[in-house]
Amino acid sequence: MPEVNIHAVEPEAFDDTARSLASGKRESVSPDARSICDALLSPTPGALTFPINQALLSGGLAVSDDQVRDAMRFAFSVLKLVVEPGGAASLAAMLAGIAPPADGAGVVVLSGSNVDPDSYARIIGGGA
Repeated sequence: MPEVNIHAVEPEAFDDTARSLASGKRESVSPDARSICDALLSPTPGALTFPINQALLSGGLAVSDDQVRDAMRFAFSVLKLVVEPGGAASLAAMLAGIAPPADGAGVVVLSGSNVDPDSYARIIGGGA
């Protein structure tokens, strides 16, 4: 099996996995944290999943809500895909240049279209 680098991508205010991977212990999110990525708003990495992530992930990356909105617009206009905010986080990291460059092909996982129609219309229209 070829060696690959796999990174978790999270909203900036919910970068508990990235911080946990860096510190080696489960870190928590501030109770005041907010993000449009409602699918990615866990308060701390899971007790069962964190050791798996430690073994398999190369690191964690954080993206802003504005970068996620840009990725959602890109997915819609270029890829012709409807992607919810949390599902667009990895694309946001690639488009914003946050993801480390790959020696070969890079892979981005896009998932979910569970987004409120009014919010989606605002985002696609260039609003917040």
